Amino acid sequence: MTKKILLSVFLLPATMAFAQQYGGMWIPTELNEKEMKDLGMKISAKDIFNPQKTSIKDAVVQFNGGCTAEIISPKGLLLTNHHCGYGQIQAHSTVQNDLLTNGFWAKNNDGELPNPGLKVDFIVDIKDVSHQILEGTDNLAEPELSKKVNSNIEFYKNAQKIESYQSISVKPMYYGNKYYAYTIDTYKDIRLVGTPPQSIGKFGSDTDNWVWPRHTGDFSMFRIYADKNNKPAEYSKDNIPYVPKHYLPVSIKDKNENDFTFVFGFPGKTTEYLPAIAVDKIMKDIDPAKIAVREIALKTLNEKMRTDDATRIKYASKYASVANYWKKWIGEIEGLKKSNAVEKKKRYETSLISKNQEIKTTLDQLNNLYNDQAPYALFNAYYTEVIKNAETLKLAEDYYNYISAVEAGKMNEKELNKLKDKLSSFYKDYSAELDAKVTAKLLALYAHKIPQQSLPSDFDKYKDETQNIPIIENISNHSIITGKSEINGTSTSTDIQKAFSNQDKLIETLKKDPVYLLYTSIREAYMKNTDSQFNALQNKIDVLQKKYMAQQMATDKERKFFPDANSTLRVTYGKVKGSTPRDAVSYDYQTHLAGVIEKYIPGDYEFDVPQKLLELYNKKDFSIYKDKTGDVPVGFTATNHTTGGNSGSPALDAYGNLIGLNFDRQWEGTMSDINYDPRFSRNIMVDTKYILFIIDKFADSKWLIDEMKVIK
Repeated sequence: MTKKILLSVFLLPATMAFAQQYGGMWIPTELNEKEMKDLGMKISAKDIFNPQKTSIKDAVVQFNGGCTAEIISPKGLLLTNHHCGYGQIQAHSTVQNDLLTNGFWAKNNDGELPNPGLKVDFIVDIKDVSHQILEGTDNLAEPELSKKVNSNIEFYKNAQKIESYQSISVKPMYYGNKYYAYTIDTYKDIRLVGTPPQSIGKFGSDTDNWVWPRHTGDFSMFRIYADKNNKPAEYSKDNIPYVPKHYLPVSIKDKNENDFTFVFGFPGKTTEYLPAIAVDKIMKDIDPAKIAVREIALKTLNEKMRTDDATRIKYASKYASVANYWKKWIGEIEGLKKSNAVEKKKRYETSLISKNQEIKTTLDQLNNLYNDQAPYALFNAYYTEVIKNAETLKLAEDYYNYISAVEAGKMNEKELNKLKDKLSSFYKDYSAELDAKVTAKLLALYAHKIPQQSLPSDFDKYKDETQNIPIIENISNHSIITGKSEINGTSTSTDIQKAFSNQDKLIETLKKDPVYLLYTSIREAYMKNTDSQFNALQNKIDVLQKKYMAQQMATDKERKFFPDANSTLRVTYGKVKGSTPRDAVSYDYQTHLAGVIEKYIPGDYEFDVPQKLLELYNKKDFSIYKDKTGDVPVGFTATNHTTGGNSGSPALDAYGNLIGLNFDRQWEGTMSDINYDPRFSRNIMVDTKYILFIIDKFADSKWLIDEMKVIK
């Protein structure tokens, strides 16, 4: 498709009906300003993103490469989700000083806690560089096409003049039909300011995860520090709080259904433009496989965590991470079925073909490729999830990659130090004994699910998980990878620097290590029987998906297209709204503190409530944070199209004031990554009234409130 046709597609007018039908994660330089104003927005698109002047984008950051956060004071005070800051909160926790259980609130700047390795990224400019990146690619096919694109990207990046603390990232959009360049400022001195106890920040835990109604105070607070010139700097006690170009006023006005709202953040990944057959495979094959693996891992971890506090603290962040998408995939399957996603896609494809017969050829080819790939895609899902969730095997993979890099001459000092830091951090929260049980059970699942011809030759012996446990425990107990055996006079789990002090000996020992040999046997069978076949077919699918994307945009003249999420800065907008996800089931858009008390179960790991919060509720000591009902609002839902990465994103009102903190989606609508459906798709946000109520009345940290501009 020519660039001229592409341009004409992007300039087509949007319609309300299509926004409601398809959702949207819009590049902030290409907003549907008219539609947003029709829905109630009172500011301009330039107020949201303007590279030449101060705008809301100057208060929004990507938090540690995964979540979103926002600045809410002139002193660099940063708000994000409790679950986004969970790793840092955990890192500062011990059995004696358990910040996860007790919470933490600095009493002044001196009490704020540094977090080595934590960073935030500001997007200072976005440019459409499609012409530069696609130049000279018109007649190229893979792999020459990718080589030329990558060469053009490097040429473009090297030609830009940037500061030492800046970087340029070039990202493909619309499956490589367009490219955008992002100029990024990175700040590296980020300190923990405050967090509620997890009985507030994780209230409802696993049971309530992904569901509505929700009563979770999912927030934590950090602060950006800078050098004396307000520029990014490595941690130093001499650094001072960052003075932002813009910070968000915090509104505690009451919310009403159908109020305009928009969410500004870094959504991770969506696949809204897949053909029907791809959605069918995800729903019937891929998601169920991933769920099965994580179900086993979670059950095994939970049994130990519920009876041992040290393990609970050590594995808290990892358990939450594994559980998060396990439950999401379950909801995704249900949502895809309920929204009739596959049939909806098929009807759309029929409509496209009626307007453009060339699309039939593309879809026929995609159908054939997906069917050919199906068994390999299933094996890939099991292999990837087993290695990821059996930590002992994941460790072995890291050591395998280390040896491969050394032998290829690619292990420089910088990469080696990164690996050592990664391993040191990993061992701190690793239990070889516990993971031996996880690994044993996952190997049994793998042995049953993968055809014998695609497994190592002697893998039948792992089919019984009960028999596996002593086998894997024995292997683990004789391994330097698990830290149970010594190398270079020490254990890898206690002194990684010394363990790596004699590289030749380390590599020689690793190649004979029983865990390493187990991992390599599984890997070699996978690489021989699955990996190359899967990737060869995927490469063909990717080429056709790019073509299909271009054909959709050129053919469907009525639809306004937005690029799939890819961890770049986006705006999504909608209205505060409840939902009716099932027959005779209706949800209001707002929850209140009374709902926390209704769910309260004393001593329960999910639904316990701090004594002070109970006292505040019983006294009705709500101050200015109650709404028209007389209670404190806790959470609310809206029709914003969000996904992973939007965690911690600011939810803003028509004037650009902060009204909530995005943290989840309604379970019935988690399929919105693949098939947004306005009937079910709702994002879930912590109400700013609850956030300020907890900071002020529960944490006695009014000094933080005093920093903010509060709109009453």
